[in-house]
Amino acid sequence: MPAVDKLLLEEALQDSPQTRSLLSVFEEDAGTLTDYTNQLLQAMQRVYGAQNNQKEQFVLKQAQPFDMASGSCLDNLCQVWWAKPVIPVCRGGRLNEMCLATQQLSKQLLAYEKQNFALGKGDEEVISTLHYFSKVMDELNGLHTELAKQLADTMVLPVIQFREKDLTEVSTLKDLFGLASTEHDLSMAKYSRLPKKKENERVKSEVGKEVASARRKQHLSSLQYYCALNALQYRKRMAMMEPLIGFAHGQINFFKRGAEMFSKSMDGFLSSVTGMVQSIQVELEAEADKMRVSQQELLSVDESVYTPDSDVATPQINRNLIQKAGYLNLRNKTGLVTTTWERLYFFTQGGNLMCQPRGAVAGGLIQDLDNCSVMAVDCEDRRYCFQISTPSGKPGIILQAESRKEYEEWICAVNNISRQIYLTDNPEVIGTCLHPTASQNMKNSDTENDKTIPQAAGSAPDTEELIAPGTPIQFDIVLPASEFLDQNRGSRRTNPFGETEDASFPEAEDSLLQQMFIVRFLGSMAVKTDHTTEVIYEAMRQVLAARAIHNIFRMTESHLMVTSQTLRSQIQDVFLSLTLGLESGRSEIGLFPAPGVPFTPYQFELTSVTQFAAHQENKRLVGFVIRVPESTGEESLSTYIFESNSEGEKICYAINLGKEIIEVQKDPEALAQLMLSVPLTNDGKYVLLNDQPDGTGGSPAQHENSGLWQYSCISVLSMQHYTRKKRQQLPLSSVRSDRPSHVFAVPTSSANGADL
Repeated sequence: MPAVDKLLLEEALQDSPQTRSLLSVFEEDAGTLTDYTNQLLQAMQRVYGAQNNQKEQFVLKQAQPFDMASGSCLDNLCQVWWAKPVIPVCRGGRLNEMCLATQQLSKQLLAYEKQNFALGKGDEEVISTLHYFSKVMDELNGLHTELAKQLADTMVLPVIQFREKDLTEVSTLKDLFGLASTEHDLSMAKYSRLPKKKENERVKSEVGKEVASARRKQHLSSLQYYCALNALQYRKRMAMMEPLIGFAHGQINFFKRGAEMFSKSMDGFLSSVTGMVQSIQVELEAEADKMRVSQQELLSVDESVYTPDSDVATPQINRNLIQKAGYLNLRNKTGLVTTTWERLYFFTQGGNLMCQPRGAVAGGLIQDLDNCSVMAVDCEDRRYCFQISTPSGKPGIILQAESRKEYEEWICAVNNISRQIYLTDNPEVIGTCLHPTASQNMKNSDTENDKTIPQAAGSAPDTEELIAPGTPIQFDIVLPASEFLDQNRGSRRTNPFGETEDASFPEAEDSLLQQMFIVRFLGSMAVKTDHTTEVIYEAMRQVLAARAIHNIFRMTESHLMVTSQTLRSQIQDVFLSLTLGLESGRSEIGLFPAPGVPFTPYQFELTSVTQFAAHQENKRLVGFVIRVPESTGEESLSTYIFESNSEGEKICYAINLGKEIIEVQKDPEALAQLMLSVPLTNDGKYVLLNDQPDGTGGSPAQHENSGLWQYSCISVLSMQHYTRKKRQQLPLSSVRSDRPSHVFAVPTSSANGADL
């Protein structure tokens, strides 16, 4: 027998409109079955009445249709009224009510297929069986009509019992379910009106108990109602076939002509149908036992499940949601100063907030959440209220949650959706970055260098071991606490863009390594350790989360420069520069203020960069840890987080290369070997930050529009120029700077053909 459709008992407590919509399908199916059963019962009662040896023709008074809403019906189902007889012509022209009754029953059996049952899946066997019985009805029209008693016991009575017991039970449970739902809604409305400011614990406790009692009562009535509707799917199949089995057996056993009209195949068919009914009965009993056990398990939950805001002290809040659903109170203005609150079911779909009232087939759009804002508000002395505003800042709808957990999860979910992270490839990861949890730890970046970046052994450290709770976050580029640049250094200040502000600044000195990245500063904060890159990942999560919570979208665009010389020229832009000063044996990070402001570049030595890593999921996020000496003699640690236009791994590669250059800068031959090991373009003129092959040759001018400059390049200057400072002798190389000012193009081959 095909499986039947079922209502999920687990969804009874949530009572969502989707569950109510599915429930309405079962109710529609039960209503259609009730109407058909009324008509079938009338046809069978006519057959039963036709079996009585009446001298006058009569017709059964039409029984009052069964009312699903009230469950009322006539007590006397067999009342008759005298009327003008219907005179059919059957078998020799004699009047035969049994012939008419059997024909009507045959048509009624065929009408089952035409009934538009909402849950008609699996009724094919029932339909084919009824078709066969309809054929039998036509063959039995010529038999005697003296089966009243047996038909009354085996045909009419089961249908009456089915209608009076099963369908009436469904109707009664429906009324109880409606009353329980109404009582629950009233108690929830009373609970929602509890004042926030003048909160009375005794009143709150009483109302909470009232809500819990009403919710439990609704849960119990819904479970009983669902079980009855599920059982009805089995009973309706038995109720259609059991009376017919009794009818057929009565005809066969009562008439001597039954042996002539019913062959062995008919006996086999009846046995098959009887076996099918018995198997359905076994399935029904097994399913009833399962539903009974499930009902007991679902009712054995803690009372806190029925009490709203039961975990107000320590709610388990999920801040990474990108979709949310549940009941909220919607504030509606009914006049100039009057408002009403309506409890509706809300859910998110993509970037839209949808609302689905009870009884609705689907939800309707309430508000587009893209680029909107959400905030907590105080409204009419109600708790847990929040407002969703439009992208233009116009106040939108005001909603009220039933608990603190729902209140905070809705705000976080709307906040996540408003930033359209559901359109990204990994929305869960982005949501995790926006709203981090303490137990969440990211993997280490693949760009870490084991020699220069020590790894933390064992499992990832706890968040409090990395960053102290309550550490402030700086969202603007700020100067360091102490100055690390020797103010008396006499070397010239060079512009990393290859430009000079005026003629008073001589040409920039040649450098061994130069690379510029366009970045946006996200934030910086003090950290407790620099022994693992997990501190960078944790800082990324906290900075992004703080920006999302406080609605901070403005970022400072900067230039991060990796170069082998110290920046000393005045820069006509706000940018951050990471420098490698070889002539002084130092590598530094410099910070420059806005145009036209007198300044001294603040720099960090690259040796103070103890950790650097790119985010493993969002490749454009990069950060590094700076160890800064304080005036007290101690050292402080700060993490700087940036978003780059290119991959963060390229920045990490450049920093790592600079560190390696520092290690070998005292040995020119070792430095030459290091530079030769760096991946170059096919023409050997430019160093790539990745090992992707170029596939082209020629000079930089030939690649003006060829896409070569889409790669991140590192310029390599002549080794003789560098070693001349170290008083060493290496082959002469020429230096070129004919590319745009933001890229330093330096050939690696000398004029006489000698390669670096």
